[in-house]
Amino acid sequence: MSYLHDFIENRAPQSEPIPGTVANNAGGYVYKVSPWTALDRFLILGTEGGSYYATERDLTKESISAVKACIEEDGERVVKRVVTISYEGRAPKNDPALFVLAMCASARDVKTRRAAFAALPIVARIGTHLLHFAAYMNGMRGWGRAAKRAVANWYLERKPEDVAFQALKYQQRDGWSHRDLLRLTHPKTEDIALKATFDWIAHGDEKINAFTPQIVEACRNAKSADDDSCAALVRGYNLQREMIPTERLGSQEVWRALFDGMGMTAMIRNLGKLSSLGIMPELEDRIVKRLEDAETLKRARVHPFSLLLAAKTYGQGHGDKGSMTWPVSRGVYHALDDAFYRAFPNHRGADKRIMIGLDVSSSMSSGMVCGAPLTPREAAAAMCLLTAATEPKHEIVCFANGGSNSFSRSARADHEGFLRPGLWAAPFRVGMSIKDVCDVTARMPYAGTDCSLPIIYAAETGRMVDGFVIYTDSETWAGYVHPSEALKAYRRKTGIDAKLVVVGMVSNNFSIADPNDAGMLDCVGFDTSTPQLISDFIRGFDA
Repeated sequence: MSYLHDFIENRAPQSEPIPGTVANNAGGYVYKVSPWTALDRFLILGTEGGSYYATERDLTKESISAVKACIEEDGERVVKRVVTISYEGRAPKNDPALFVLAMCASARDVKTRRAAFAALPIVARIGTHLLHFAAYMNGMRGWGRAAKRAVANWYLERKPEDVAFQALKYQQRDGWSHRDLLRLTHPKTEDIALKATFDWIAHGDEKINAFTPQIVEACRNAKSADDDSCAALVRGYNLQREMIPTERLGSQEVWRALFDGMGMTAMIRNLGKLSSLGIMPELEDRIVKRLEDAETLKRARVHPFSLLLAAKTYGQGHGDKGSMTWPVSRGVYHALDDAFYRAFPNHRGADKRIMIGLDVSSSMSSGMVCGAPLTPREAAAAMCLLTAATEPKHEIVCFANGGSNSFSRSARADHEGFLRPGLWAAPFRVGMSIKDVCDVTARMPYAGTDCSLPIIYAAETGRMVDGFVIYTDSETWAGYVHPSEALKAYRRKTGIDAKLVVVGMVSNNFSIADPNDAGMLDCVGFDTSTPQLISDFIRGFDA
């Protein structure tokens, strides 16, 4: 501990407060992020699944409190933020954006409500989005004229064929159906085909007439069709999987037809099914070609997280739920791996000396990211490889807790890549498969959290570092010194104005970055803009 005594002036342990800190969920003291940072974390990461130290309910309450504060301060700015993150595909799921938009639609400020309703068609781009929004808003504010008009306009601004398609594909969500919304909002139109579509949705098949979109009749016919006839209907009318009778979903011919008209997101979601049916060999080249097309990924708003989850799930040869298994196509699996990195926008690296610290403590091994069966430590490992791929002057270390209440000292020393108690050289390399990353990360020792360890190690070993990038949930508590104080001491010792970027992997309100230090930055894990932000900040935005 000589480094601490010699160079750190404020040696308060992380279990004790220093000016500006608050207690986190683990009993340590960290900084509280601004409500606007908490808003971004909620919009991108959500709170589904909770975390090691906090339940989903607790995280949601914290996030909602921050969102309310932002709406009170500047509701129109909140709406703009929702639109930006949702429309640019920066979040893995759209549900948090819809929830916050419903909060804005329920605000006291008239301008905020108007902005929220005006943004509805931009944020609620498909039928399931609209139904989620309706459920959120119904629980928050009920239905006034402005709310009914906004939902009615969502239908009125679409072509009859698209309205029918949305109603057939996304029939019901959260206890709401399109029939419910049409009967509630009563959209009025002079368009005969659109009116016929509304009549069919509101009253059922007895209202089908010559002006009803043909896809409606095609779906009716599919219910009594054999495999070949159903496949022909799929090809002729672009029927989707949700429109097909369950008994036809075991047919190779039907799935061949579905694949021909399948969007990118649906294709990624159904790779296991295509393999289980035995038709992957004939489709593999087409699937790989689509996954290799960065522009197609961008147009389809395929989020890197979806590709990460698909790579993990498809590569294991079975789902996390149910009994379906499949043979894994190596070509498709590797294409998913590559597509994960390709889905992030290309950017210029910082070309600086960077130490990447990956929190592998116990708190990062529990809970889910974005409600998916992926732990924060697995997701962080994949994200840190993205940083490594664009920054040639990097070193990756994994950290937990170097104190005596971790695991046995011999176990720490015997672990592969041991550097010092609680710190290991990361067994990752650029180009490593996502499955291997997850497998290696799962084998890392479990312990408490000390986010100061990468900085202390750099100082102890004389490493010259321009920027520390720490992937963590900020539930640090076990260190002898606060990370922000360790960074200040590192700057004093080396004369390097080193920066700290904290990549938050959980939607809580905490950070190890001092908000009053211009050389420390918070950003959100799995925001597609994060890699660019990290490089820009460490390089200097104007450099």
